[in-house]
Amino acid sequence: QVQLVESGGGLVQAGGSLRLSCAVSGSIFGLIGMGWYRQAPGKQRELVAGIGNSGNTLYGDSVKGRFTISRDNAKNTVSLQMNSLKPEDTAVYYCNLKTVVSQFWGQGTQVTVSS
Repeated sequence: QVQLVESGGGLVQAGGSLRLSCAVSGSIFGLIGMGWYRQAPGKQRELVAGIGNSGNTLYGDSVKGRFTISRDNAKNTVSLQMNSLKPEDTAVYYCNLKTVVSQFWGQGTQVTVSS
């Protein structure tokens, strides 16, 4: 059974930084990629950043140039470095893993950016 466990959320002032990590456990077959999504109150869940098997990355328009996604295959983790945080980045952040037949989600971690 695949499990994703996020850590690193919290409260930070605008302009500050946070680093989220996602630890992956379980057997994975047909991995396509991993990513981070976020959901703010009253809004739909949106893609923040993704990283494919070849290391290719993509970012949501609102975070380009501020956030960086990375993966450590040896440690089975994927991280999201968030810099220059804004109040509009406040949301629950979810780790996501996609395979050719399914996808898995973490439980989410709260990120709150105060103005």
